[in-house]
Amino acid sequence: MHFLVVDDSSTMRRILCNTLGSIGYSTTEAEDGLDALKKIKSQKFDAIMTDWNMPKMNGLELVRNLRAMEEYKYTPIIMVTTEGGKREVITAIKEGVNNYIVKPFTANVLREKLKEIV
Repeated sequence: MHFLVVDDSSTMRRILCNTLGSIGYSTTEAEDGLDALKKIKSQKFDAIMTDWNMPKMNGLELVRNLRAMEEYKYTPIIMVTTEGGKREVITAIKEGVNNYIVKPFTANVLREKLKEIV
């Protein structure tokens, strides 16, 4: 399974990619929603992890764009963000996110969330 990891923080991308790699998944990194959309044009991803707050195009806008594409309509998307309020979680799920992880998180939390969608 190949993940696209989208976050403006290179440190957070590295943490997510290392954790996903330790579970056995391959990853590609993108630094914001626009970068993610560029990478989606050149390769197919089985799942996407995205931050919410990013410059250029935030995670919620990315989710809307992905859900509008036939090939990504049902692709698992996990929002990984500091936005942990009930309203934010509900908004993200209504927009098409399959699961939600609030930063900071542990590798075990990530594994459990992945089990629910993969």
